[in-house]
Amino acid sequence: MRITELSKKQRLTMNWWLDKKYSQYDAIICDGAVRSGKTMSMSLGFVIWAMSSFNGGAFAVCGKTVTSLRRNVITPLLPMLGDIGMVCQEKVSRSYVDISFSGRQNRFYFFGGRDESSAALIQGITLSGVFLDEVALMPRSFVEQALARCSVNGSKMWFNCNPDNPSHWFYNEWIRKADSKKALYIHFTMDDNPSLSEELKNRYKRLYSGAFYDRYVLGKWTASEGTVYTMFSPEKHIFSACPQCERYVISCDYGTVNPSSFGLWGYSGGVWYRLREYYYDSRKEGQSRTDEEHYAALEALAGDFAIEKVIIDPSAASFIECIRRHGKFHVVKADNDVIAGIRRVAAALKENKLKFHESCKDIIREFSLYRWSSKAGTDAPIKENDHSMDDMRYFVTAMLNEKSDDFFAMSITR
Repeated sequence: MRITELSKKQRLTMNWWLDKKYSQYDAIICDGAVRSGKTMSMSLGFVIWAMSSFNGGAFAVCGKTVTSLRRNVITPLLPMLGDIGMVCQEKVSRSYVDISFSGRQNRFYFFGGRDESSAALIQGITLSGVFLDEVALMPRSFVEQALARCSVNGSKMWFNCNPDNPSHWFYNEWIRKADSKKALYIHFTMDDNPSLSEELKNRYKRLYSGAFYDRYVLGKWTASEGTVYTMFSPEKHIFSACPQCERYVISCDYGTVNPSSFGLWGYSGGVWYRLREYYYDSRKEGQSRTDEEHYAALEALAGDFAIEKVIIDPSAASFIECIRRHGKFHVVKADNDVIAGIRRVAAALKENKLKFHESCKDIIREFSLYRWSSKAGTDAPIKENDHSMDDMRYFVTAMLNEKSDDFFAMSITR
């Protein structure tokens, strides 16, 4: 997609530091809907500001992980910088890029703020500025350590995020206190991205529901509540006659005291079908099963199908080793990011990319019982009736994790 114009908010995001009203501000915060153009304008504006204001400086560009940062920000950003005459020399192995322009050169380091331990990664460096993409997904300790590194005169802080729970620390400490923090706050909607067609806007409106619709489409800081998968419909998502499938995958949520849930999935015509399942509740049955007994059930579930991979709960170390020891199946450890996984499942259900055989009683039962926690400030599902839900989430994250929801592809005319 090629951008030939910028909206008023995009221009302000890029040029706020030149405006006399805001030039003395220490920070800018952009939040709002997905695909609203805030990441593009903010990342480009951050580098233009840095190259205009400093020479020989060090800057930090931060995402939840360096991998997601490269995909969402760096990869689309570097060609745009080249289009406006900047020379970029990226050192992939050392996670930084040197940028030169008009006789100036600055270094931009890449950091990932995945968890509490990430704060140590950025400790000790002296920065002239920091750009935090997806800041609501980062732990407070990492963010505050990054901000503490901005000790050079004239340094500024750039924040970008989609909304989260209204009890989130960043919403309360930065967005609600933007004035006292000397931060410019800009709220984006999809209408603030001139390159986004009405067709694409409507697609995203169809894609989300519930709290995700409020956050990603309306751009609201909304608490999640009620049933997690409100879009699940027995009429739309349950089938009786099994189709002829071309690929087969098994997903596993493994438990010893808690239930174990395995699902056999087949792919046909752009849809993944849960063909059958194995669900064993040791409390209900009155006795536990060994890893070997669960493995025998896994083989029975696979039958004669050519299983592409077995996607399994990464914490199930003994069962993973058991599967590998038998040498029959290729084992893949699942991504256990709960909220991101739920969002992907919700999108797949909305787009009718998942269907469930009527014999899969346990996952059908859990759909009606799987609920958000009502605890104040909590943005997580209740850890009950979630075992089939978890194995489905592992499967969707591994097999339907389409990048279209996680990146933008834009350029601007020089």
